[in-house]
Amino acid sequence: MSTEGDLLHVITSDVISPQRRMVGRILVWGAAALVAVVVLLQLLQISGRIDIGFTNWRPALYAYCVWVAAFLAGQVIIRGEMGKRRLFVLPAVLFVASLTLFPLLFGLVIAFSDWNLASPDGRRFNGTANLVKMWNDPFYWNALGNMVRYSLAIVVEYAVAFGLALLLAANIRARKFFRVAFLMPLMLSPVAVSWMVGKSILEPRFGPIGRLIRDLGFPSPAFFTDPVIARLMIMMMDAWTYIPFMMIMLLAGLQAIPREVQEAAHVDGASGWRGFWEVTFPLMLPVSVTAILIRLIFKLKLADIVITVTSGGPGGATDTVTSFIYREYRDRSNVGYGTMLAMVYLVLIVIVMTVMMKVSERWTRPQT
Repeated sequence: MSTEGDLLHVITSDVISPQRRMVGRILVWGAAALVAVVVLLQLLQISGRIDIGFTNWRPALYAYCVWVAAFLAGQVIIRGEMGKRRLFVLPAVLFVASLTLFPLLFGLVIAFSDWNLASPDGRRFNGTANLVKMWNDPFYWNALGNMVRYSLAIVVEYAVAFGLALLLAANIRARKFFRVAFLMPLMLSPVAVSWMVGKSILEPRFGPIGRLIRDLGFPSPAFFTDPVIARLMIMMMDAWTYIPFMMIMLLAGLQAIPREVQEAAHVDGASGWRGFWEVTFPLMLPVSVTAILIRLIFKLKLADIVITVTSGGPGGATDTVTSFIYREYRDRSNVGYGTMLAMVYLVLIVIVMTVMMKVSERWTRPQT
């Protein structure tokens, strides 16, 4: 059936005069200037430079709504029919962008403020004082150092997950049972793992492991009083929870390798350990890098196990950045300083993940 003459299937290019385009641009940029002026006045109000009665951010929100309406109208004025087509997508895009933009701006305002919920003074702008305090805070740098240690443990987790994936990919008895059994830790929440393992099994006085060690004639174990052992216990509980996640990704990658490739490698003499290093491991590099990067994202958010089991102790030895920020909010009610720590940590995560993705980009390409 021919669609000739059917205007619903024909994209026409409108003839738009330069004067009309100029009106559309003035409308859009004028509304953008209004938003900029309102935001600037709000920032001056917060810093105490002026007092124009802006008690909240509603004027900025109203100005943003005006800009959205002007921007949508400007698309129709400047682009004609193509602008009308964009109206089906742009409102949703701008709405989602506002859900990210406004909380981020509000977080930045709080980060540069002295705001303690226990203080009767309320929130006050203090410039870079929170940054200076963070730079001189040894507990924050200790938490960052712990995050480096916890992140390095991903190498061991990857090796264990790869070994389990190879085992489950092999033709062994009760393979389906082991697949379900190895996935069970992933079905539990980290808080449940913390109570089940950290607060029950590893409890030094009443836990079964502690009792067994004392019955054997050894002194009572110090699972969470020695800094090194406490960090190791946190790593083990976190690894036990998330190794199945890496294992299932690697298992899917192993099952996607064509059997013909493995058979050809076996015929050429690349079997056993040699076949793994020369055939299986190179083919698995894209999946491996993806699994490691996703695991790193989860690792950088590690907090629930630490908060539940040790609360960062002993002496901050097991603290993560997230658990330290959590205690700044909960225990010290220091909203301004805690928000600054969170913002700086967000920037660090973005930088680290960007560098990691750039470095690993060539490894994620399919191997031939």
